[in-house]
Amino acid sequence: MVKALLMMLALGAVCGLVLGFASKAFYVEPDHRAEDLLALLPGYNCGGCGYPGCSGMADALAEGKAEVEKCKPSKPEAKEAIKQYLLDHPVK
Repeated sequence: MVKALLMMLALGAVCGLVLGFASKAFYVEPDHRAEDLLALLPGYNCGGCGYPGCSGMADALAEGKAEVEKCKPSKPEAKEAIKQYLLDHPVK
């Protein structure tokens, strides 16, 4: 009984160490560009751009698959701000 308990504790400790190492070794930095672009879009979620709302448009802009000009309700100043943001934060 005690042997089985010690074996389970040892196995749990090894698994915990392996998972802890893997979480540090394989960490991927999240891409916040879509969130930033969503904040620059008007937020009407009209779908006039051909994407399912502003979040879809922001994702496509962040991936380099869309053009800012497709957002019809966006004001010219906002379009320029988005273009500048995309120049400052290019697609990887």
